[in-house]
Amino acid sequence: MWSIAARAIGFGLLGLVLTPIVVAFTILVLAHAFDPRCGTPGDSGGCEIGAASVGFFSALPGAALGAGFGVWSGLRRRRSSSSGKAA
Repeated sequence: MWSIAARAIGFGLLGLVLTPIVVAFTILVLAHAFDPRCGTPGDSGGCEIGAASVGFFSALPGAALGAGFGVWSGLRRRRSSSSGKAA
């Protein structure tokens, strides 16, 4: 049980850190690819601050997805190790 909790916490922290980075860079790439105003002097950082805010607000969902993946992975690992011992 403790291994599943530790796995959920580890993957949750990983999701908390990696999700905002990936989301912010993805938004920046898409914004600069499809909006010709991004990066121009008249934009004054609007695209960049939009990417930062979306990245910031994706931290908690990323942590939740990471923790859920950690629980799923731990339960799957436990199930496969218990079925291997019984056979």
